[in-house]
Amino acid sequence: METEKTKSNNKTLSGIVVSDKMKDTVVVKVSRFVKHPKYGKYVSIDKKFKADDKGNTKKIGDKVTIEECRPLSKDKHFRIVTS
Repeated sequence: METEKTKSNNKTLSGIVVSDKMKDTVVVKVSRFVKHPKYGKYVSIDKKFKADDKGNTKKIGDKVTIEECRPLSKDKHFRIVTS
């Protein structure tokens, strides 16, 4: 029997690590470039997400990809996939 690779339907985002001061957690800033609905001007929207980082491997300034997962704590709902 051949095993198939399961495709996850979880949200995947990429951003930059802005804080690594917590144990097993990093804060990742994700930037989006969206068009304003009324005025039509393109604006940059930044949002910070807390992501699980086992072993504190990532440092400030690293580019990472994070994936949505089950709630790991009150604020942490993402896990680092790759750097």
